[in-house]
Amino acid sequence: MSLVTQLRTKLERSHELDLPISSSDVRGEEILARGAAVDAAVLIPVVDRPVPTVILTRRTDALPSHPGQVAFPGGKVDPGDENSIAAALREAEEEIALPRDRVELVGTTDLYLTGTGFHITPVIGVIPPDIRLVPEAGEVAAIFEVPFDHLFDVANYEEHELEWQGRMRRYFQMYWEEQRIWGVTAAIIMNLSHRLRAVEA
Repeated sequence: MSLVTQLRTKLERSHELDLPISSSDVRGEEILARGAAVDAAVLIPVVDRPVPTVILTRRTDALPSHPGQVAFPGGKVDPGDENSIAAALREAEEEIALPRDRVELVGTTDLYLTGTGFHITPVIGVIPPDIRLVPEAGEVAAIFEVPFDHLFDVANYEEHELEWQGRMRRYFQMYWEEQRIWGVTAAIIMNLSHRLRAVEA
């Protein structure tokens, strides 16, 4: 069974279970209720290796939002994008030179609402291991891979709390080598981790 088929089967089975496991930022839900949320999408690129990996990027320190943070390729859905999937593929092509025609789509998973008002659709796709990825200098400081099983193992994450804008905020984080994976990226990973684990249980 191919990696695409395995992931697609697990994702479809998890959606059939109608699992109440999705989480979002409470402030994002308030923004959505006011009708002020902005649609966005990210691509979760799974590399089809003997031990599958997932591509992540580290944003440049010069970016106005979330500088220096680890993220999946992605961004806002533009008026010219057919849908969230098209937006995720376009952003990945722009940010890391990933040709959209080399991505074999698996599907989408739980929407995530950020505290800054973005309504993010995570899109899962499988790519071959022979693609030369190039970071867009203005946005991406680094491209790296993390083994799939390590990234999506909830046991590798620690839960923390901090006060931000007058509220206590919970977040998850983990480290891969020198890279800190936390915030929205870790939350999206945790949502999908719980979904995949529920199917395997």
